[in-house]
Amino acid sequence: MTDPRRRALVLFSGGQDSATCLAWALERFDYVETVGFDYGQRHLVEMACRQRVLELIPAIKPEWRRRLGPDHVSDLTALHAASPSALTRNTEISAPAGGLPTTFVPGRNLVFLTFAAIMASQHALGRLVGGMCETDYSGYPDCRDDTIKAMQLALNLGMNQRFVIETPLMWLDKAASWHLAATLGGPALLELIRVETHTCYHGDRSHLHDWGYGCGRCPACTLRMSGWNTYSAALATAAP
Repeated sequence: MTDPRRRALVLFSGGQDSATCLAWALERFDYVETVGFDYGQRHLVEMACRQRVLELIPAIKPEWRRRLGPDHVSDLTALHAASPSALTRNTEISAPAGGLPTTFVPGRNLVFLTFAAIMASQHALGRLVGGMCETDYSGYPDCRDDTIKAMQLALNLGMNQRFVIETPLMWLDKAASWHLAATLGGPALLELIRVETHTCYHGDRSHLHDWGYGCGRCPACTLRMSGWNTYSAALATAAP
C-alpha cells in the first residue's frame, strides 16, 4: 500500500473553495478520496453540485483520473438540531456588530474534521484537506489556523494516529483562490468551478453570473463575486 502520507481525504462540499482544494490534492498526492456532509444545510443543493464536479474534474488531467478514488457522504443531520444557525434554519442572514455571523454553525468544522479523521483512519489516508481560510473566513472561529492546528494535535493524540491537516487556502483571499485554480487546472478548471460549484447560502441557482450561480447578495456570494472581479481585473491589466 502507498505511504499514507501520499494518500489524502478531501472535505468536499461542492463549493468553490473545496473544489480548488480537491484539484490541489489531486495535483500533489498519489491517491485522493472525498467526503461530503449532509447536515441539513439550507443550501443543500451543494450536495448535488458536488456530484457533478466529481464527474467532470477527472477529465481535466489524466493523472487526476488515475488518482481520484471513491466519494463518501456522511449523514450529520444531528448537527442541524444541535447547532441552530442561519445555515440550518430559514432565518435572517446577518453579521451583528461585535458578534458572530448568524451563518456560523457552532462546532461544524470540528465535527467535520473528527468524522473525516475516523474515515481516514479506516482507509489509510494520512492527509486531511480542507478549505478553511482565515483571510476570508467570515468571522468563523473554526476556520482559523490556530483552530486547525489544535484539531490536528487533538486528533493525533486522541486516535493515536499521524494525520496532517492541509489547508491550502488558509492565507489566500478569494482572488488568490481563483488564481490558484487557474494555476492548477487552467481554463477548464476555472470554468468547472465557475459553473458547477455552489457557494450561495440561499441555495440560489436561478441565474449564472460571471462568477457563478448565486443570489448575489449573501456574504458567500459577495466574497465570491468580489474575488472574481479582482482576479479578472488583474488578468486584464496583465494582458499585453
